[in-house]
Amino acid sequence: MTSADKAPVRIGVFGLLGSGNLGNDGSLEAVLGYLRAEHPDAVVDALCGGPEAVTARFGIPATRLHWNRAEYRTASRAGAIASKGLGKLVDVFRTAAWVRRHDVVIVPGMGVLEATLPLRPWGFPYSLFLLCASGRLLGTRVALVSVGAAEIRNRPTRALVRWSARLAAYRSYRDDRSRDAMRAMGVDTAHDEVYPDLAFSLPTPESSAPSGSPGPVCVGVMDFHGGNDDRARAEEIYRRYLDGTITFVRALVEEGRPVRLLTGDRCDLSVVAAILDAVDSPLVTAAEPASLADLMNEMAAADTVVAVRYHNLICALKTGTPVLALSYAAKSDALMDRMGLGAYCHPAREVDADRLLEQFRELEKRSAELRQTLTERNLAAARQLEDQFAALTAVLFPTTDHARAHARQEAS
Repeated sequence: MTSADKAPVRIGVFGLLGSGNLGNDGSLEAVLGYLRAEHPDAVVDALCGGPEAVTARFGIPATRLHWNRAEYRTASRAGAIASKGLGKLVDVFRTAAWVRRHDVVIVPGMGVLEATLPLRPWGFPYSLFLLCASGRLLGTRVALVSVGAAEIRNRPTRALVRWSARLAAYRSYRDDRSRDAMRAMGVDTAHDEVYPDLAFSLPTPESSAPSGSPGPVCVGVMDFHGGNDDRARAEEIYRRYLDGTITFVRALVEEGRPVRLLTGDRCDLSVVAAILDAVDSPLVTAAEPASLADLMNEMAAADTVVAVRYHNLICALKTGTPVLALSYAAKSDALMDRMGLGAYCHPAREVDADRLLEQFRELEKRSAELRQTLTERNLAAARQLEDQFAALTAVLFPTTDHARAHARQEAS
């Protein structure tokens, strides 16, 4: 049988995609770019949170992740609770049927092995476990590609995440701390590699920051209430974060600095509204980016960025714009260390506006030096992701890889 007669490889992508989180969709965009370049004949579809949005934006068929459309709404009435319970059972068969139709399933990036934001075990961790267990039982290779992980205390969530990782055919992490966390939770990581976040493979706009000084400052905001272990003081954490951010923005405005507020998820719009209401100035404006490309365009036009969300930080770093991280998890610290800006992290749970301003001014003084550092680190990240995609092809598409290598030998 000739290569033309062979059935195309069937690839599924899985995750909370198309649900309003720009970072998740950016990871999908990166993987689709790799597949279209290296495996153009592959047939790709998705099992995801927002199938309509994924199909509209990326042009691939998509299926809803959960049978129960109200999966992420709090259930209080008996009927809603029963519907959620039934949905968990139905999803076992729905997930297995979807997995069976594929040769490979890719989970593109995202923090799928962590609980740094509020998370219930029977939500996404359960869905990921169903995916990986179905893959192992049905012979479909499941790949967790450049994912984030963190050690989890909640026992049910920890067990589901650990078994998901163990059942996957391929694992790579976006930082060393993620791999260390999975090792600490009992996963054999001896053959697992660490590569940069997938978003570092996306196209980067050229910097358009104005030459005049002082220039605009981008402030990436987040509807931040702490993580899984902070539920008891979630409102206190949010209030402190918001008050500190408002004080910081107000101080910039008093110095005559234009401030551009940016989101990374639909839920962040309430934070933007609160800041605009508290700081009534024409110098403060807001954007509603629809993609990581939109975020990067905004940040490329700024002198400096202050941001909370992980992929907001990545967008600033990719454009070579000096950024100060309001860090809410170890992944942010690891990212900033990797890119040479480890000194410019500030705890999101304990925002101190005076200290934040002090760090911000120090960052701006070193702007030229840090832009050069970021140029070098971005080149290194791009090369590492080329290695990641080559490794992924070798593991998940060995026949395709062998045929391509043979064709190259014949051509030479």
